[in-house]
Amino acid sequence: MALMPPAFLNSVVAIGVATGNGQVTFNATGFLYGHPSGEVDDQGNKTYRVALVTNRHVLEGAIAKKQSLQARFNTLTGSGANTYPIDTQERWAVHPDPKVDVAVVPIDTRKLEADGIEYAILLGDKHALSHEEARAGQISEGDGVFILGFPLRLAGKERNYAITRQGIVARVQPWLKGYDRTFLIDASIFPGNSGGPVFLKPELASIEGTKSNSHCSLIGMVSYYLAYREEAISKQTGLTRVIFEENSGLAAVVPHERIQEAIQAAVAERIVE
Repeated sequence: MALMPPAFLNSVVAIGVATGNGQVTFNATGFLYGHPSGEVDDQGNKTYRVALVTNRHVLEGAIAKKQSLQARFNTLTGSGANTYPIDTQERWAVHPDPKVDVAVVPIDTRKLEADGIEYAILLGDKHALSHEEARAGQISEGDGVFILGFPLRLAGKERNYAITRQGIVARVQPWLKGYDRTFLIDASIFPGNSGGPVFLKPELASIEGTKSNSHCSLIGMVSYYLAYREEAISKQTGLTRVIFEENSGLAAVVPHERIQEAIQAAVAERIVE
């Protein structure tokens, strides 16, 4: 029995930097997200503004290093993938709050379809939980999560093969109550996971006084892992000689609502049409 819709994997793409020999080193994650446009098409179906979502620090880091960013999408043929450049000059936007680690890049799905790309879109009003729904659903510490992405540059040689890992919600009350911009999960997060979607794991059973959750829903995006640091102090000088850093096993997640806000800001700036 699948706990996560297999199509969700097709929304996740590898993001990397072009190297001098024409190759691409994939070191981050992104995913396709659809924000309701408020309009309908000729058949009366709701339309969406589609964007590639990743971390702010991924785009700004590439710009600072004058690197060319690329995004890789799988093809429908089952073999190979297409790599597309990300315009780091104009066609992207960040969340208006500089402390929120979200960036969005507009995506023309007609181009993807013309190129025979296999893709799926995480729809904000169907596949995700809002802040209000999270509070009403009584999401709490200990709830299970899935994390999708490409840790340790393990993106796959010819195609994207996203890695799915499990974890649990470690601390969420400050976000639910409006105090924090992020919440914490207990999960193995490594370089390359940045920008990867985080889903609430379905749990049909629940204890008395709480609600069960029957849907796998987007709740946010990986931002960074929290590092544990120790210092080696010189007995002679009393100064720090070496700092040892390890992964603490805790990671910060940017909530879904911040992604919505970033796209709304991009629409206001006419970056996402």
